[in-house]
Amino acid sequence: MAKIQLENITKKFGELTAVNDVSLEVSDGEFVALLGPSGCGKTTTLRLIAGLEVPNEGRILIGDKEVTKLPPRERDIAMVFQDYALYPHMTLLDNIGYPLKVRGVAKPDMTARVTEVATELQIGDLLERRPGQVSGGQQQRASVARALVHQAQVFLFDEPLSNLDAKLRLEARAFLKHLQQEVGVTAVYVTHDQAEAMALADRIAVMNYGRVMQLGHPLDVYRRPANTFVAAFIGSPPMNLLPCEVDINAGKILFEGDRVLDIASYRERWGGVLKNGRDITLGVRPENIAISSTEVPGSIPSRVYVIQPLGGEWLVVTQVGGELVSVRLFQDEAPELSENVWLKFDLDRTFLYDKNGDLLQ
Repeated sequence: MAKIQLENITKKFGELTAVNDVSLEVSDGEFVALLGPSGCGKTTTLRLIAGLEVPNEGRILIGDKEVTKLPPRERDIAMVFQDYALYPHMTLLDNIGYPLKVRGVAKPDMTARVTEVATELQIGDLLERRPGQVSGGQQQRASVARALVHQAQVFLFDEPLSNLDAKLRLEARAFLKHLQQEVGVTAVYVTHDQAEAMALADRIAVMNYGRVMQLGHPLDVYRRPANTFVAAFIGSPPMNLLPCEVDINAGKILFEGDRVLDIASYRERWGGVLKNGRDITLGVRPENIAISSTEVPGSIPSRVYVIQPLGGEWLVVTQVGGELVSVRLFQDEAPELSENVWLKFDLDRTFLYDKNGDLLQ
């Protein structure tokens, strides 16, 4: 295996800048997910690593070798595509063994290697079948087996689970996680599914407008979003983001002028970055808000908007002025709440963002 280095990579398509000055390093044996909405540049970044696109600026290294302008066949990579790209007229044996065939590996050696990999992936008894004769999950495993069979330095995954139904996707996610831990492959994985990225990756690169907005361990990205884009994109439901005004001298944050959050005890934490009258955005996860039908010290008033059952938890959406605030309750029974309720934020897990959307502390 080998590490991957992107150094100030930019890719333009006419007037459109798809990837904008991206620098990223994937360590040997590391699994990194590129996560973001459609059009954010994640797939173009993957195609640049694969050699399917050539950057306008910057360098790409795999191992200690610069591959910026090398064709895909000279990069020692394997790629798993969204649609699996299996040849429908060929058996799984021939599909999986195709990379070895084009490299001139003898038929007996190819068959032995394919059988070994396919058995590890639990499709060893399906090798004589064609893609149309096996399930979507088995096709996905065959596509991964084809990537593994020639032992590339780097593995690239382009939304490989998006065509599976929910049950198969969970099974395939567990399979890929186990495989990565067992084999220790260096992998870059593109997805728009945050749960998938959180479950699989050692680190996540959240992208938007061709830039990496935040790079870090999945839990770090979730617990401490670097900006309001990441805060709004990561989490289901996402972080509550509330426009506020500061009165740091009084130790208060005001929501629409009449709802006040007391932050006097946090003046030392936020005093250095807050100024009176400064417009900010307060961010807090739904699970970090307590809700009560009676007023408690440090709480702010709100009204229940809707209550949604989610299995082992409940999502209570409340209204604070003109803003909706989501609260997650982990309990089996429906919460007994009056129309008017009080919300208390866990200020140790509450974040403030400036007018540009960047984290203040």
